[in-house]
Amino acid sequence: MLKLTLKAGEYLLIGDGIKVVYTGGSGNNGHLLVDAPKSMNIARSGALEKYGMAPGPGNEVRHYKDRDLSPQAQEKIKAILMEDRKRARKAERESNAGKSFTERF
Repeated sequence: MLKLTLKAGEYLLIGDGIKVVYTGGSGNNGHLLVDAPKSMNIARSGALEKYGMAPGPGNEVRHYKDRDLSPQAQEKIKAILMEDRKRARKAERESNAGKSFTERF
């Protein structure tokens, strides 16, 4: 098991398709955004325990649709993802600075 300390806005990449963003927290609560393929089932342990479910086949958890999120939550997610894309483009430009065209590709 890996234990990490993150600051608000930092994220974890899990494989090629999962991104977990820490958005902050207070007291004993932390706030996470999980960007994963819709085919992945994501459930909190408390929800599984509450409904007497064990993770595995036959106990799939259904995903909420984007329309089920509040407009404020949708805007916050968009802002975080846009900022992440800006950082990635900036890092790519900086890594390509000084390289010839053929070295970039």
